[in-house]
Order: sequence, then structure tokens, then C-alpha cells
Amino acid sequence: MQPQSTRVRAALTGAAAFALAASLAACGSTDAGGKGDAAKASSAKGGAGTASGTPAPGSPTAAPGTPTTTAPNPAGKVLMPTGPEASFGKARDTAAGQILVTTLNGPKSGVSGKVWVWLPPQYNDPKYARTGFPVLTLYAGGQSAGYNTWTDNQLPIQEIDADLAKAGKAHPFIMIMPVQNLDSNEAKALECADIPGQPKMGTWMAEDIPDFVRANFRTVKGRDGWGLMGASTGAFCSAKLALQHPDKFKAAVPIDGYFNPDSPLWKGHEAERQANSPDLLVTQGKAEVKLLATAGGANPFEMKLVKAWVAKAAPPLSVEYYEQAGGKHLTSDFKKMIPDTLQWLTRNLAGPQSD
Repeated sequence: MQPQSTRVRAALTGAAAFALAASLAACGSTDAGGKGDAAKASSAKGGAGTASGTPAPGSPTAAPGTPTTTAPNPAGKVLMPTGPEASFGKARDTAAGQILVTTLNGPKSGVSGKVWVWLPPQYNDPKYARTGFPVLTLYAGGQSAGYNTWTDNQLPIQEIDADLAKAGKAHPFIMIMPVQNLDSNEAKALECADIPGQPKMGTWMAEDIPDFVRANFRTVKGRDGWGLMGASTGAFCSAKLALQHPDKFKAAVPIDGYFNPDSPLWKGHEAERQANSPDLLVTQGKAEVKLLATAGGANPFEMKLVKAWVAKAAPPLSVEYYEQAGGKHLTSDFKKMIPDTLQWLTRNLAGPQSD
């Protein structure tokens, strides 16, 4: 993740000191990600079912959470898969299981894009056959057109979650990792929004992707088990969508983000741009959600920006601030925060539920 983007990062935000309980995990990868991330997955073109049009050998052809023949409990806490089933290919193996990939043709947005999925080990354990799982959607840094950095081994969030869940320190989350843009050119950044005259990426993120998840997987009913997290550009998406849709999401973690929409595509649409600005949404007192906003301690500009934004939060919104000592705007530093952010999300989201 490059320390500074060519795009303007003008935003506001403020302070509510928050000390994370656990110490940060050991450092790992080097700088990558950001605008022009070297870890981009290849953007193969193919059928609507998978990224390549054909599932990888030995990989499932349908979601491993297909509807059961047992009637759901209308008054229960679990939402069983509603269908229709998607077709998945295998993106890669991790030490905590496969990351799957499909292409979602959004019926409400008209957007077609890749979505990666990781299911925690508990999901396919017969003991959890009637259990709904919390959902964490992860937004990448950089332009994220045809790739998502959370699927890369530089950000091994899947393995970390599996280890923490086994130790009883974090929920076993279903992880959803969508692309955020359809073009690698920053001048065409969609900012997870419905920019007039552009693909409706905001509707795809807030409507089509949750519908896709509920169609294919056992989830927790309601918003209490739905969280968002993203780094850099992905932080903007996680903050914006949580503030715009508090009926759908309960908590979000924007990691080292910006909060003022600055895509050139907003030109001539100032009212719509402001309606999609976390810088303004945070002040409106309309969203009963919980946010944890982070900043790198080695980046004075970023610290000032994030602190100013946190300070503007109006109840019932709750925003906590975390400053990573010595942290820079790097994928290697984002990696260090994964254990603590997963534990924060666990404290603020419902865990697996059974009827």
C-alpha cells in the first residue's frame, strides 16, 4: 500500500482514545497493495458462475451451504440458504481451507464482478449443520478491479481467524471479498457508490452481495452478525456503507482510511457526492452502528485526518480510535492489526447462532 495516493485525501475526523487489549501480532509481509497493488489476481473473463467460467478441478460447483430439506424456523435466529445457488471455482488453498470465487451478476444493480468467499472450518462440520454464521465483508486497498488484497497471503486473515476461533477469541466468520471497481484506472474509481451515469457499485455492495450471501450460506438473521472491514480505499467503503445502511450492518473497521469522496466521476454531481461522504454521514446522528477507525502512528497526516473524523461522530453512532504505534500505510502494518480487529469485531457482532 503506497504511503500516499495521487488522489486527494481531504477528510476530517477526531479522537476517542481506545487501547486494544491484545498486543499486535508479529510483522510479516513487505509493502504491497494500495493504488497499484502488485498482488492483483488475474482477471479472467468467463461465464457467470465462476471467474473463469469453469470451476477448478476438484472444486465445488455450487455453494457448500446449499439449502437443506429441513424447513427453517421462522421465529429462529438462523437464516438457511434461500437460493438460487451460485457456482464456485477454487481461487486458492490456505492453511485454513479454500478460498472460492464466483462472478456475481447483480440483479438489482446490473453490475457483474468477482466475489471471493472463505468459509470457516466449522461451517462444514456436521455439528454446525443448523448453525448460522456471522458475515464479514472485506474491502481491499487500491483500485481493486479484478482482485481483492484480502485473498492474498500478505493478509492471511483466514488463517488468523481460524486460529483465534479455535482458541475461543474470535467468531468463525464467513468472509466475503468483492472487487470494488471495474476499471484499474483511478480516474474511474466508483467508491462503492451509485455515481450518476456509472455502474451502480453502491447497490451491488449494499443489496446484491448481501442477497448473494443469504442465498448461498447459513447466516445470522438480522444485522447483528454483519460486519465490514477495509484498509485504505477499502476503509472508505467500509465506513461509508456502514453509515449509509445501519439496517444491514452493525459494525465496521476502517483501517487507515480517508473519508471524503474524491473520484473524478463525481464532477457535476456535488449533491450526490455529499450524500456518499463519510465525512458528512458521521455527523448526522442517524446510524446506530459501532466503528473502530485506525491510523498509523508514523503518519502525522493520516493521524490528524482520522482523529478529526472520529471527533465528529454524533450519537447514536459510536466510533473508537486506535493508533498503531509506528504504523505506516503499508500492507505489512495492516497485517499486524488483523488479530486485534477480529477480536474487536467479535466483541461487537453476534456470533454463530443455532435454533
